Amino acid sequence: MKRIGALFRPSYAQKLSLVATVPLIAAVAAIAVLVAYQSRTLAEREIKALETQLLEAKKAELANYVTQARNGFYFIYGNAAPDDQEAQDRVAQILSAMIYGTDGFFFVYDYDGTNLVSPRQTEMINRNWSGLADSEGTPIVDELITIARSGAGYHSYLWPKPSTGEEARMITYVTSFPSWRWAVGTGVFIDDVLATVASARADVESRVQRTFFYIGMITLAALLAVFLTGMGLNIRERRLADAKLKNLTQRVLDAQEEERGRVARELHDGISQLLVGVRYALDTARRKLDRGDASAADPLKKGIETLGEAISEVRRISRDLRPGVLDDLGLGPAIKALADDFQERTGLEVSFQTVVFRNRLDGEAKIAMYRIAQEALTNIERHAHASHVKIDLRGHKKGATLRIEDDGRGLPEDGPTGGLGLRNMQERVEQLEGHLRLSKPRGRPGTIIEVSVPLSHLLPPEPETPSRPKVPA
Repeated sequence: MKRIGALFRPSYAQKLSLVATVPLIAAVAAIAVLVAYQSRTLAEREIKALETQLLEAKKAELANYVTQARNGFYFIYGNAAPDDQEAQDRVAQILSAMIYGTDGFFFVYDYDGTNLVSPRQTEMINRNWSGLADSEGTPIVDELITIARSGAGYHSYLWPKPSTGEEARMITYVTSFPSWRWAVGTGVFIDDVLATVASARADVESRVQRTFFYIGMITLAALLAVFLTGMGLNIRERRLADAKLKNLTQRVLDAQEEERGRVARELHDGISQLLVGVRYALDTARRKLDRGDASAADPLKKGIETLGEAISEVRRISRDLRPGVLDDLGLGPAIKALADDFQERTGLEVSFQTVVFRNRLDGEAKIAMYRIAQEALTNIERHAHASHVKIDLRGHKKGATLRIEDDGRGLPEDGPTGGLGLRNMQERVEQLEGHLRLSKPRGRPGTIIEVSVPLSHLLPPEPETPSRPKVPA
């Protein structure tokens, strides 16, 4: 299970790739959906307009056919009586002969639903078709008679094509011969219109699919570019990180060797010589005691004093490596002791001000700010040629600030050179998520080093222990 979980646990580079690609994919998908919706909506509107235009043209053509036919035999109908059978037969004969195209014809129904004229489907003549409906349930004859009774109009339904016998959509225009109680009309099949509309819709769908394909290809190219760019940046950052790691490792090794050399020099130049002096004094006292010389106490006294100096030197070296007062009393007393020792060793005047911290800085912040103060004083001693140093340490609403100012020769005109000491300071401050600022005092030479750490490195105050009530005597 752990291996499976490790496979699905993305690395940092994979997380960056996801952060870059997921919004891109989501944005492209949203754009594609919007483009498809807008394209379909616009195309559907245009197709509807085209369908309406074609149908209106068909309807106008039908109305024109009926009008021309009526004008052709109106002289018969206009002069005939309502029961003139001969005139009705003549008109029915004329309408039966009026066929056009492959499937065009005129039809006549009386108001009772009986078919009187149907030249292409003669089996329907003289039969009552009231109640006839198409396969979709749309009434045909009854609706045609209703439209004719109201004057004239159009009706659409499914009807078998005379040429093929297959059912197809048809639009008819019907008008009325009211004195004869006839519904006369003609129709046209609109499968060509429907085919044109279907072809237009298919073309729109094809264009939408092509648009999706193009968007997909563009998205793939963008994802590939993001992937290659991310990979290139990852490789570059990894190389830079490796170079920085090597540099940092070398600096750590250099710092370790420098610290070892310093401790070795102090042991050799200080403690070793003091211990040699103690050994020489003890050896002198031993020889005098062997001779019974009463002055043997003098070298013993000298050896004891030298041994005391050696002990003090060991304590000083130990304090430089890790001051115990830093853990026991806190940062303020530790830096105060560091300043006093610096003043005593170098002869430079050091003024120290602080606000009581009550040892509330966490361990990481305490050791970092102590080492920064130690490094700053070392730089002042080696390079600044100063005569006075001010150290200010205080807490505030945003955290804690250490400020070290000297009156030495100041920073170079082109800024700090970025030596190992300054780099160490900067790295320690960055680990604390704080800020390091180097500046010059106004109107006078010198350097100001200001270090700030955030409030997150201050420990909450310890709760006060309630005092026990006094028992009255």
